[in-house]
Order: sequence, then structure tokens, then C-alpha cells
Amino acid sequence: MKIAVVGATGLVGGEILKVLEERNFPVTELLAVASERSVGKEITFKGKQIKIIGFEDAIAAKPEIAIFSAGGGTSLELAPKFAAAGITVIDNSSAWRMDPTKKLVVPEINAITLTKEDKIIANPNCSTIQMVVVLHPLHQKYKIKRVVVSTYQSVTGTGKAAVDQLFAERAGDHSVSKVYPHPIDLNVLPHIDVFLDNGYTKEEMKMTNETKKIMGDDSIAVTATTVRIPTIGGHSEAVNIEFENEFDLDEVRKILSEAEGVIIQDDPKNSLYPMPLTAHGKDETFVGRIRRDESQPKTLNLWIVADNLRKGAATNTVQIAEFLAKHDLVGVEQEA
Repeated sequence: MKIAVVGATGLVGGEILKVLEERNFPVTELLAVASERSVGKEITFKGKQIKIIGFEDAIAAKPEIAIFSAGGGTSLELAPKFAAAGITVIDNSSAWRMDPTKKLVVPEINAITLTKEDKIIANPNCSTIQMVVVLHPLHQKYKIKRVVVSTYQSVTGTGKAAVDQLFAERAGDHSVSKVYPHPIDLNVLPHIDVFLDNGYTKEEMKMTNETKKIMGDDSIAVTATTVRIPTIGGHSEAVNIEFENEFDLDEVRKILSEAEGVIIQDDPKNSLYPMPLTAHGKDETFVGRIRRDESQPKTLNLWIVADNLRKGAATNTVQIAEFLAKHDLVGVEQEA
């Protein structure tokens, strides 16, 4: 299968290339695509040097799938052009997520809804993906009423410049260009994306709105506080879940242990719980600190960690591509 990776030179683009290679996706030809300033440069894929091409050349080459990780503006402009050529686009940006005509997909939950007609498929926000992978099997059993989530998000979610800022500050170099409005080393910023009129950030509202869309249930109430912390291994989340129905903790653990893509790390007596350091580089979502909320009935507390560049971005897009390939849902046909 001919695959294009749009934004191949970026942090997530590089991770997508790595995941495609690791998972032995059936790539017969890889098109590395980026903006004009990167055209002609080379990236490495499966030990081979591949020259970066521009968007028009990529469309003309007619890949079956184009995985986009090049920002919302680029996606809004170019994804429809790829789709018009019959190419299936899997987009990592926020551009299409809440478009009612586009599917927002976490394969473990709703890939089954995809059809050959879905030419632009949205990949959810990283912090939403890892949360819903855990919420979904519990919702099926107990029906979720309300979710309260506080996140502890890695600087890698902002990109390479943010990682550079963190390590420069750690080394005492304050001359690097600032991605954040304040220092991030030895600090915590309750500020991810822009603030909206309701006092929430865009990231917080993404978690609220995307959860409902992915889970297919607008009755689930979600409130979020998203926080940037000086880590690089992954995003962490403290999640409080109120159910309609009573639950049993042993049964909760059993459900999560059997959930696809979820690994339980929950032995606090031996200091075993999910952490960014141990989730780094892994595709699974890790859950621990599983305990009843003793302040109100039918309510559960969880701690969820996943590598935001992997399951939160690259791995999820490649899993969507794998589903499309397995079920023969892609094919480039020339439009009349």
C-alpha cells in the first residue's frame, strides 16, 4: 500500500514513521511530504533515505492513505484536495474533529463505523484518546453520568520547540525562544491552548466535546482542567467517574484487564502505578490508583497515563490505517 505522511519532518510525523516501521504496516511505497522549505531534504524509513516531496506531487502520486500531522490550517486547506483525488486522509489536527460530517475515531471504540466513503477521518486529541480507551468499557457496563478530569501533560504535546525550551531552561540558558508565556522547568502551567470566553481553555473543551462524540453519548457530563508539566514521557490524568449504576472494584479491574490496549499497573503497596517514564515509547494506555471515591456513591477514581506521541497521536492514526487496510476500505478512484 502506498502511504503518504504529511508533516513527515515534525515531532509527530517522525513518530508516525517509526510506528509504521515497528508495526510492519504493509507499505509498498512511502511518500514523505512537507512544506516547500523542506522539499528535497531526506528522512530515513526502514533504513532507506527518502526525499521529501511537496503536496501537489503527493496528490499526483495517488497514495491510498495520507496521514496528516501538519497543523490545522494545512489540514483545512489540503485534506479536501487529497480526498477529492480519492485518497483517504487520517488527520491528526483539531481541524475536522467536531465536524458532524467527519468521524472521530479511536479504533478500540468506534472504528467499526468507518466506511469506504469516509475520505477524511479525524484523530482525536491526545489527552482524550487515553481517557476514552479506559472509560468506554466501563461506560458499557455501568453507564457513566459524569467525568471530572485533571491532566498533567508533557511538553512534547506542544512540539519540539517546547522540548527545547524545557531543556534550555534546565541548563540555565534563557536565550531560546519561548513557546510558553512562563518558564516550564520547575513549574506547572494551568494553560493548554487558548482561553475561551467561558474561562476554559480550548484543550479542556476538546476533552469535553470529543469524549461525547467518540463515545456516541451526549448525556455524559465532562469537566476538565488541563495542565502542562515539565515531563517528556507522556500525559497523565486524574479521572473521577460517576456512574448511573453501582460497581464492584474487582469487576472494574477485570473489565479493564480485558480491555483492548489497556494495561493495569495498580499495586500501590509496592509503589506500582502508571508514570510517564514507564509509559514512554509504549503503545498501550496504563491505568492504576483504582479506588472508590468515598465522598459520594457510585463514583470511581483512576490514574491514567499514556505516551501522547504514541497512542495519543501516531499509534492511533496507524491503527486507523490498519483497520482501513484490513477491511478493504481504501482505494483511489479517479472522480469523473
